[in-house]
Amino acid sequence: MARAGTPSGFGWLSIARLGLVQASIGAIVMLATSLLNRVMVVEYGMAAAVPAGLVALHYAVQLARPVWGHGSDRGHVRTPWIIGGVAVLGLGAMLAVFALPLPQLPANALLLLGFILIGAGVGAAGTSLLALLAAGVAPQRRAAAAAVTWIMMVMGIVLSAGTAGALLEPFSWARLVQVSGGIALSALVLTVLATFRLERGVQAANPEPASQTNFGDALRAVFAETAARRFTVFVFLSMLAYSMQDLILEPFAGIVFRMSPAQSTSLSAVQHSGVLLGMIVAGIGGSAFAGRAAGELRGWIAAGCVGSALALAGLAVGAGVGPGWPLAANIAALGFANGVFAVSAIGAMMSLAGSGSGADTGVRMGVWGAAQGVAFGLGGLTGAIGVDLARHAESDGGAFQTIFALEAMLFMAAAVMAARIAGQGASISLREAEA
Repeated sequence: MARAGTPSGFGWLSIARLGLVQASIGAIVMLATSLLNRVMVVEYGMAAAVPAGLVALHYAVQLARPVWGHGSDRGHVRTPWIIGGVAVLGLGAMLAVFALPLPQLPANALLLLGFILIGAGVGAAGTSLLALLAAGVAPQRRAAAAAVTWIMMVMGIVLSAGTAGALLEPFSWARLVQVSGGIALSALVLTVLATFRLERGVQAANPEPASQTNFGDALRAVFAETAARRFTVFVFLSMLAYSMQDLILEPFAGIVFRMSPAQSTSLSAVQHSGVLLGMIVAGIGGSAFAGRAAGELRGWIAAGCVGSALALAGLAVGAGVGPGWPLAANIAALGFANGVFAVSAIGAMMSLAGSGSGADTGVRMGVWGAAQGVAFGLGGLTGAIGVDLARHAESDGGAFQTIFALEAMLFMAAAVMAARIAGQGASISLREAEA
């Protein structure tokens, strides 16, 4: 049942403003996980394991998300955590940039510190932002709110990547400092403007009680709920499956289908277009059916998971068939199913977090955010290492078949977990808006 006053919370303009914050977070994360990754390997000749390890480190740091979520619960306001998190995120990215021309030992130390701050900033800002959305968005708007904010995050990544790519030509370290600093500063300023007095309105309409419990008690209370435990397992399984394909799709296209780098890169655009379309469909559909029997978000979650499993099974078949398989259509279908799953899962996360007392919303979001971060870190690594190991034991096509089949099974397991989530607040039904 929705808490009293929730329907008087954020309107669409406020949701869009929080989407701008997500776009800001995505823009800075792009610097660390994409741009700096390439610069370290290509321009500075570092081993590819260095940026891969640093990205894994930033995911590991996000295990502390429940701590930051609890901090925003106790502080009664979440905006300072959001702004502070974006500031720390930007500082971490700039430290990583400043480390590049230094001698090896100080460079490595500064890179480690930078990526620790990147993980801390993402965790603090992202957890508090989702907690604020969960507390302030009416139940019937949660699916659409998740779609809006995540689509805007993708747009932030795309725009910052395009801008950085254009401004970094010709490349120099000084130009990299200027471009990175401009993106980080712009993201911080946009975050401050987007959140200005935003929380005040929803607090007046639907005041959240500040948490009076210590972190250990708050964490135990969350895990005492069967629905919360099951949802944590679901988040881990589904995000593990979701991220395993990240590092192997383009190599798969090149090795099995003999595509050129340009051709395989174009498949990434096809996939992301599918993701955006899936997000839009799930966002509109999940809200359009609010209050009706078909409007349960867990149905959309299950559909996204099963659709992803079927698309991955198609890729496994394609790995055996090779050239001639409709690879682009298969990857578009995978992207669409992934988009449906991602938005409905985030909307479900908001519903479960919003069904609590209001004093533990941040802890709940932190627990699920930590599960997601660990799964993302393990997923990409597992997929890449799994393919390498399997290629030693079997043919190239057989190796990719094995990994895609494993991903499909993980998605099916996640669909079963989604169907089992039950209990108060765990039906993930938008019909709670009627209460």
